[in-house]
Amino acid sequence: MRQAILRSLIFLLLNTASTVSSAQSLVLDLPTPSQRAAISQRIGITDITIKYHRPQVKDRKIWNGLVPYGKVWRAGANDNTTVTFSDPVLIEGKQLGQGTYGLHIIPNVDEWTIIFSKNSTSWGSFTYDPAEDALRIAVKPRAAEMHDALTYDFDHLQPDSANVELYWEKLAVQFKVQVDVHDVVQASLKKQLRNLSLTTWMSWNDAANYLLTEKLALDQALKYADTSIENEDRYENEITKARVLTGLNRKDEAAAAQKKALSLAAPLQIHSYARQLMSENRNEEAFSIFKENALKHPDQWFVHTGMARMYSAQGKFEEAAKEMKIALLASPETQKSYLDGLVRQLEAKQDINK
Repeated sequence: MRQAILRSLIFLLLNTASTVSSAQSLVLDLPTPSQRAAISQRIGITDITIKYHRPQVKDRKIWNGLVPYGKVWRAGANDNTTVTFSDPVLIEGKQLGQGTYGLHIIPNVDEWTIIFSKNSTSWGSFTYDPAEDALRIAVKPRAAEMHDALTYDFDHLQPDSANVELYWEKLAVQFKVQVDVHDVVQASLKKQLRNLSLTTWMSWNDAANYLLTEKLALDQALKYADTSIENEDRYENEITKARVLTGLNRKDEAAAAQKKALSLAAPLQIHSYARQLMSENRNEEAFSIFKENALKHPDQWFVHTGMARMYSAQGKFEEAAKEMKIALLASPETQKSYLDGLVRQLEAKQDINK
């Protein structure tokens, strides 16, 4: 059977000699007229890779000519065009599992059928078998600018989706790929935290912060933060724990974690945290931290910028300008131009926090 298929392929090559380079080989790695290409896109942490060969128009009639309507086409040249998904996806809203698929297309005038085949190792579509279909979808072709070489691309990028687009000659088609990013990441975190990452405070803290930022599974985020603290108690993971507890509306515990975090923090970390609180409209908490930081570390130039921001938010522009000038005098050269601009804003009675 295998020899019969090989003979058929040799026959096909020999009988298309006018369009195939005489240097091609079925057994050797030699250059081909339709050059090999690959394109990849990551959605969340899911990788999508298309591998294909790029035939060129070369003054030929492509649609319903070189590529007949109503017949299965390999969506490229030479070997199977393949598409690989590192995680399960939705294709135009339909589920498709993780894996590598042979990509085939049945073009027609008004509608194309995109086929994802479980067989990804065949030569073209000559042995295509509908029984091996994993998924079929229907898409509409559209007019496009001229593309001499067949081109795949990713466009309309969103945090959880992208469109795969095919261009050749003056037509294009596209299909949407969606990923349940949150589910994929949460499952991946459990796997990642079973390797060497489990021994560091940073990995557990990063996992907790991801869930916190995405407002997901805060109880799990708290467990991650606690494990990070068990590995090494630091400002970073204590403040993460405080933020998670705030999200869980456990205010007293959040305050205790915040107090512990600030006791471990360097002055600049304390200042940065207060700035973050201001960005979250938690001004009273921020002002209290700015004042305590300035009281304990008056020799640090940036604590005066914190005081200036507090006074500015309170509409006390004269006091704010005074503090900012103190910061300007003691600041490094790289900061002076920026701080000078803030002084001028304050002297003009403009709130520097807006």
